Amino acid sequence: MIKRLSITIQEVSTSTDTKNLAVIDHKPYPNCKIIVLNDDFNTFDHVANCLIRYIPAMTKSYAWELTQKIHFDGLATVWIGPLEQAELYHQQLRREGLTMAPLEGI
Repeated sequence: MIKRLSITIQEVSTSTDTKNLAVIDHKPYPNCKIIVLNDDFNTFDHVANCLIRYIPAMTKSYAWELTQKIHFDGLATVWIGPLEQAELYHQQLRREGLTMAPLEGI
């Protein structure tokens, strides 16, 4: 006895209608500024050491320059970059006792 196999082929539409297509919009990850504020209880050495410890590629001389800017101007932007990294550095500096402004998108 021979069994027959039947196959049903469905018709596929090849419409060029664009209103049903998904559009993927690639946007760059937002950048943020980390701003340290002046206060009356952190020393110059503590602020400079925290910047050196937590901010990538921070040099001693630039950390000291930023620390003076924080003291005399009341604040300084110490790092600009992607939001995810900014959140980490901001949290680390805040945990060390530095007075931080909220993260600011640019």
